[in-house]
Amino acid sequence: MARTTPNDPPPVDGRPLYGRIAALLLDELRDGTIPPGERLPGERHLAAHFGVSRETVRQALEVLRRSGVVATDRRGSHAMLPGRPVESPDSLVFPVGARPADPCAVDQATVVWEVPPQEHARELGLAPHRPTLVHHYRSVTPDGRALRTAVTSFSAVALAEVAELARYRDRADGATPAQLGRAYDWMRKAGLCLHHRDSISQVSQAASVRVTRRVHDQYARPLEITDLVVHAEQDALVYEFTLPAAV
Repeated sequence: MARTTPNDPPPVDGRPLYGRIAALLLDELRDGTIPPGERLPGERHLAAHFGVSRETVRQALEVLRRSGVVATDRRGSHAMLPGRPVESPDSLVFPVGARPADPCAVDQATVVWEVPPQEHARELGLAPHRPTLVHHYRSVTPDGRALRTAVTSFSAVALAEVAELARYRDRADGATPAQLGRAYDWMRKAGLCLHHRDSISQVSQAASVRVTRRVHDQYARPLEITDLVVHAEQDALVYEFTLPAAV
């Protein structure tokens, strides 16, 4: 029989607490906050995220496992839902539009709640030393040679307007994988019109180029800034965009 613990809040409707947590977690799986196949945060992290006990989290995960939404193996629990249809084409991967030249490249991506680079903070209108959601991306060859690296910082406006981005805050531990390839899709669904501006410069005394992307909304509010560094001796930067037809 399901039970609550002293760490659990009192029920607020007819459903058991673990059922409500299962429903909340299912919402996050469906909207892509946790992409299909990605490892779910651990029980301790989920318990803190939802403000319940680990036992309640275990019961919620068991409900999702029985429903086929979550699968568990020796590496942990994984999302199995295909997620909502993505309006943007599949070619728009993270960093958006940048297609890797090496099909065997291994991508590593995580999010951290930290103080962004100084130039990012300035352009995003953040106060000095104020933390925000920062996404770190690294692509390497199978033998470990770096192809490209990227740092993306999100503004307070983006986190306030886009619920899916805001949810990453409690999971931004620098260890949990986080593919933000759907970030722009989430922004558009939140009613934001996106204006992109890319600038390309050479990294001094290095065979690399830097692409800096700045994204604003229809009110000229900054949403995010990305610095992508491509190691030109080993990689070629190909930008590929497909824009949906106007309705």
